Amino acid sequence: MRFFSTSFIALTAAVAAPLDFNRDVQPILSENCFHCHGPDGKKREADLRLDRKDGPEGAYRTKDGLTVIKPGDSAGSDAIVRVLSTDKDEVMPPPKSNRSLTEAQKQTLKRWVEEGAKWGEHWAFVAPKRSAGNSIDEFVLVRLAQEGLKPSPEADKPRLIRRVTLDLTGLPPTPEEVDAFVAETSAHAYEKVVDRLLASPRYGERWCWDWLDAARYADTNGYQGDPERTMWPWRDWVTQAINANMPYDQFTVWQLAGDLLPGATAEQKLATGFHRNHMMNGEGGRISEESRVENVFDRVETTGMVWLGLTVGCCRCHDHKFDPLSQRDYFALYDFFNQTSETGQGRGGQAAPALDMSTPTEIERSQQAEKKVAEMAAEVEAFELAKFPRAAGKPLAESEAINLPGNLPATLAKTEPKKRGVDALLEAVAHFKDNDAAYTRQLNRLLKAMRDRDAAAKNVTRVMIMDTMKEPRPTFILSKGAYDKPTDVKVRAGTPESLPPMPADAPRDRLGLAQWLVSRDHPLTARVTVNRFWQAFFGTGLVKTVEDFGVQGEKASHPELLDWLAVQFVESGWDVKALHKLIAMSATYRQSSRVTPQLFERDPENRLLARGPRFRLPSWMIRDQALAVAGLLVDKPGGPAVMPYQPEGIWEEATFGKKSYKQDQGEALYRRSLYTFWRRIVGPTMFFDNTSRQTCYIRAIRTNTPLHALTTLNDVTFVEAARVFAQRAMLAEKDDDARLRRVFKLAVARDITPAESALLLKRITSLKTQFSADQAAAQKLLQVGESKRDESLAPTEHAAWTSLCQLVLNLDEALTKD
Repeated sequence: MRFFSTSFIALTAAVAAPLDFNRDVQPILSENCFHCHGPDGKKREADLRLDRKDGPEGAYRTKDGLTVIKPGDSAGSDAIVRVLSTDKDEVMPPPKSNRSLTEAQKQTLKRWVEEGAKWGEHWAFVAPKRSAGNSIDEFVLVRLAQEGLKPSPEADKPRLIRRVTLDLTGLPPTPEEVDAFVAETSAHAYEKVVDRLLASPRYGERWCWDWLDAARYADTNGYQGDPERTMWPWRDWVTQAINANMPYDQFTVWQLAGDLLPGATAEQKLATGFHRNHMMNGEGGRISEESRVENVFDRVETTGMVWLGLTVGCCRCHDHKFDPLSQRDYFALYDFFNQTSETGQGRGGQAAPALDMSTPTEIERSQQAEKKVAEMAAEVEAFELAKFPRAAGKPLAESEAINLPGNLPATLAKTEPKKRGVDALLEAVAHFKDNDAAYTRQLNRLLKAMRDRDAAAKNVTRVMIMDTMKEPRPTFILSKGAYDKPTDVKVRAGTPESLPPMPADAPRDRLGLAQWLVSRDHPLTARVTVNRFWQAFFGTGLVKTVEDFGVQGEKASHPELLDWLAVQFVESGWDVKALHKLIAMSATYRQSSRVTPQLFERDPENRLLARGPRFRLPSWMIRDQALAVAGLLVDKPGGPAVMPYQPEGIWEEATFGKKSYKQDQGEALYRRSLYTFWRRIVGPTMFFDNTSRQTCYIRAIRTNTPLHALTTLNDVTFVEAARVFAQRAMLAEKDDDARLRRVFKLAVARDITPAESALLLKRITSLKTQFSADQAAAQKLLQVGESKRDESLAPTEHAAWTSLCQLVLNLDEALTKD
């Protein structure tokens, strides 16, 4: 197959092509005019809307003899007259607005009117249509031709297999996989690599991470107390669903409304944990209804961002200032999520409704703990029969115990031992510890048994899920979004008026909403989804503002390509793996990422796609790569979160000493980053540029600060990985040349060049000299991490190679997807 099989034909743009409303005009209006003449009715001036064409408030209206916009006649259009005016009392935007139009913008508006003022709907609210073209590459080539640019040649094979392996599995290729691909001359060699990666169980683990960020997944509730929760079975379900290539429309319906499907299975109910991943505030003094309402807000706004790509949160308090979304629209969506039986109460991380997913071990532990409580209670009861004599069969209250001080008559005398609570036992222990040691011992044994029982019950796996109340809860618009200030405007579940309506016979519940989101004619869901996938492969979405497809969002760099991909995605049956293969197989993706100074100056972010993607790996992938090349990575899927290395005192400082980090040992230290325990208020310390998982976040974060290097050079995981990496190379090869070649091949998937080899061999010689003169430093370095060192290796040499491996793992090429 020829690279870029479509011929590259230079195209000349037509001179003075007609203006396009969406591209040229709407951005000017939305930025400068919508504040006073937009969707927000409460802030609208002169009863004029410039976000709509028709109607008594629309842009084409005539009132008091003045026509706001008169197609073909700029002089007869009051809006243009005022835009061009130099009179401070007449000009628009008015000086007090602190907004002004450039001369070019003024002329654009004037020219648009003179061309006929052709109106257009905002592109994102119009269903995508398949443009002429049969591949990603055709659309990219047309745009490059328009810009007078040419595509880059294909990346060399080692870089290409490393790129696609990291993208599809989140892990680097092995040297054997690289060598096999380089050696194969078949025209289908690359496609075979892609198919193998798509079939790997590691594929689901890689793509699950992005979904966890969107789903605001964590292992705790958040807020000051930050109690733990057991949502990990939902996380494992996501991984399994992705690996099974569950169609995205089904993936959507199950997570938003699996419990409402006919004969819903436990798996379908589990999927609805998506909308119980939000933070939960159960702090003392917290008003439960306030918490419940905030949870519903979160579901509305997460749904809006993930499936609609709209900033619907702006409408919680008022009509949107830019997009055609009203406060009523917001609360119509709110009503879909307002029918769950949750109360906002509960301090733990298993607030009802919850799905019991107890393991056999957990059930056995709970049963044994309950049995121990019964045994201890029986012993206490027998002891109390002697301590507080009474007639046979009579309760303790009919003894001298009824005269005990404080609450003891009620909590001790009137309550049989097996029904007493922890607080009652603590009070009894405090009273009797100085005058009856034997009784105190009995009470303490019961107290311990009860605490063990409570801990066992707390540690049973229950996943919070969605359900629906039998009696609908009424929904009222809340004044300024305040939970305790409902207006008298009652709202029924529905979708935004600016988007296609739900079918008349669709159920007005979460199931109906989910089915509406993935309907074939929905203008947003497919676009928003393929755009997020594009961001993952190329670093930036075709629409850069992946979270905002509204009028303030960035326009698509390749709108026809975005629509073509969206239609292709839907017509494929929402086949995610097919979409990923389509992108990975494209010549656009396979280009070399090398860039000339001229091209970089012209297109620093590679929005025109004249070269392949190149950007720093996410921090979680950098960690997984280090473990993989060292041979430390434990390839074990699923299960409860693990506690890898973390500096001491982090949790304690964040929780006022109430939470302590207990590091795991053994293989748990080397599991994939996906399984790392995520405390909401202080995330894992080795991950930088990652969302805190407190709210939904879908835009890629990439910054560049010294803190990143301090992590990858000094964190225990990375230092240990370098040590074991060095050991791996030293045991496999006997001379420095061969060791260096192996290290380089493992770390960056290509052969080392002679110049690089000479430089690094010089460095290894220097390091050996350095550690020979400082044996203590060598020993200290080799003690980092809990994995055992091969004592047959000379400490000085091992320390030197450890430092060199640290250097290689921190090369720009190692930290970057190239």
